Amino acid sequence: MRQRRRYRVRGVVQGVGFRPFVSQLAQQLGLGGHVGNDGEGVFIEAEGEPGALDQFECALHTQSPPLAQITDIKSELVLALDECTFRIVESRAESRATTLVPADVSVCDACLRELFDPSDRRHRYPFINCTNCGPRFTIIRALPYDRPLTTMAAFAMCERCAEEYVDPSNRRFHAQPIACPSCGPHLWFEEGELQWEGEAALQRAQAALLQGQIIAVKGLGGFHLACDARSEAAVQTLRRRKKRPAKPFALMVRDLTVLRQLVDVSPSAEAVLRSRERPIVLLPRRQDAPIAESVAPSNAVLGVMLPYTPLHYLLLDGDLSEVPLVMTSGNRSDEPIAKDNAEAQARLSDIADGFLLHNRPIYARCDDSVVRLFRSAPLPIRRSRGYVPLPIVLSEPLPEVLAVGGELKATFCLTRGEHAYLSQHVGDVENVETLQAFEEALEHFIQLFGIQPRCVTCDLHPAYHTTRWARAWASARELPLIAVQHHHAHIVACLAEHRRNLRQPVIGVSFDGTGYGADGTIWGGEVLIADGVRFERAAHLAEVPLPGGDVSVRRPYRMALAHLWAAGLPWEADLPCVQACPPVEQRILAQQLARGVQCVRTSSAGRLFDAIASLMGVCHQADYEGQAAIELEGIAQQGGCAEAYPFAIREGQPIQIEVAPMLSAILSDVRGGVPLPLVAARFHTTLAQALAVVCMRLRATRGLNVVALSGGVFQNLVLTEQVVASLEAEGFEVLVHRQVPPNDGGLALGQAASAAMQLAARSLHVP
Repeated sequence: MRQRRRYRVRGVVQGVGFRPFVSQLAQQLGLGGHVGNDGEGVFIEAEGEPGALDQFECALHTQSPPLAQITDIKSELVLALDECTFRIVESRAESRATTLVPADVSVCDACLRELFDPSDRRHRYPFINCTNCGPRFTIIRALPYDRPLTTMAAFAMCERCAEEYVDPSNRRFHAQPIACPSCGPHLWFEEGELQWEGEAALQRAQAALLQGQIIAVKGLGGFHLACDARSEAAVQTLRRRKKRPAKPFALMVRDLTVLRQLVDVSPSAEAVLRSRERPIVLLPRRQDAPIAESVAPSNAVLGVMLPYTPLHYLLLDGDLSEVPLVMTSGNRSDEPIAKDNAEAQARLSDIADGFLLHNRPIYARCDDSVVRLFRSAPLPIRRSRGYVPLPIVLSEPLPEVLAVGGELKATFCLTRGEHAYLSQHVGDVENVETLQAFEEALEHFIQLFGIQPRCVTCDLHPAYHTTRWARAWASARELPLIAVQHHHAHIVACLAEHRRNLRQPVIGVSFDGTGYGADGTIWGGEVLIADGVRFERAAHLAEVPLPGGDVSVRRPYRMALAHLWAAGLPWEADLPCVQACPPVEQRILAQQLARGVQCVRTSSAGRLFDAIASLMGVCHQADYEGQAAIELEGIAQQGGCAEAYPFAIREGQPIQIEVAPMLSAILSDVRGGVPLPLVAARFHTTLAQALAVVCMRLRATRGLNVVALSGGVFQNLVLTEQVVASLEAEGFEVLVHRQVPPNDGGLALGQAASAAMQLAARSLHVP
């Protein structure tokens, strides 16, 4: 007896070849019915013998296309219609979209073969793509994901492309960015008043790069600034024009053969480099890497990536096939990445010598993602292209909440049900341009997912731009505003991405540079007892003065002197940190510390790293966030296994980790000529052992055996490995970040989850 079943399929099922897969499967099984897209995902009605329908349903789960990610399939019996043929029907536009939007992915192998096949009609066409690859999130204006609702709407398909587009058996069936040289976007290169088109544009761009020029390249989610990474003059020119004195540049190379000349590539690193997300991967630098020293000065790792668009492959072809290119974000320092041609030419004209442009509009700006590898698996540093806007799946449904993140590495998060939609990396919200980019991205997310927040949440810091923005945004909409303490949000983010029960407390170690504490001081070396709603400051690094606030963040030698002062150790003239501080500044600093003038107290682990780096003579001035800690980690990697320095645990509520004994021992080693790698390694071991001791004491008194590690300091692989190994050796279950960054880029997820839990706990009436 024939049956008819109606299916609702949710997840990443639009723009990934799901409908033709369903159609072909139904035809193979002799089923009638239809399949289509709407705002919730894919709807299907299939009719036939019960056994064939069972096979059909099983195959939906097990044989779906490679880019599909099914989160839910529901079915129900409906009235049979004696339908024998199966059709793909028109999409339904709905006001409230709940389907998942696919992320941009790298060009697939099949398209690459066509790209370099002289007999193919898309030979060397920079915008070749199919259902299995190419732009997605960055071109989608609204759902459902159909061409009229993308930035490809202006490009009318030629007859041959239209035939491919409507043929369910074709690899380009309903590939919304489908195009060819006859009907699609085109490429050109501008250099002053001169302009080259098509293949000539590529050749001129390559020649400019080989001549040491800087060019702006329009990519998937915005612009890159590119130059020859072998040329010291070109890289220094880029640094001067971009006003980026020391922060490392990312590199792009054509293939793994060239890449292996630059970095050590493990099998797990190769898998991430070649993945469809194609992030920048931070890998150990080879001593003989054939690149300019100024690409990543004083840095033990290089950020490297493989091409991910056809244009990148074409640019790195021919004379550039063995040339590593600097491929850094197309922006001025502290501004968002440029995405439109006119915007790029206005903002980057005094940086770039030429512009490699195209006329496929970018709707959502989206910078490259960055990862490290911890124990052979990715540890996100920046979650953006390739991963966004795919949601973090939560342990339980949450109400619709907007979290605005922090000040640095800003992202926002929108929640609905079991999904948390963390935005792409926006940048440091310290200027009008970045705040505008933040608002632009938020409006896009709200439009895509149809989420109307019922509550807004932000950082506890009253002076953050995001906090002030959240207060105004919530007030204008008469929504409740919940402030979540910075380090609590870090820990909740880690728990949320691991789908932990947010009602169960854990030991949370939150180590970073700066976070506004519940007592008005600057926290950053915290051990919390925390669940989704509450936290207790159970332990922390002993506090020291932060003289002058941000000025000491930029000058690590000031933090070294502050730590010595707090430990009662003299500022002797032979110490590197004393030598780095001008005499006049020393006198002023001594007076500040003695009188407590402009000296907020801090427990910051990041500032401790700064102090040790300067004390050792590694880094006295920081040109970018975390520079001293990054350089210290690089040196520690050469130190191998090392014994811990002495430290002290001061009992109390909260427990305090005293580092004064360690400082005294480090002074002795520095004066005694102990190799710096050994000193740096011993420092990392000391912190790891101190945390293990504190966690064991808390387990003994609280009965907790799960430790969550979060905060920017846990981007440091030397420290993270030692902390995890020490805790696991004592039988702890240890959670580290795998989906969102441990730095402030993951903060919004923790804010959102905590605020939602607090709403429930407080039984607030939310409109």
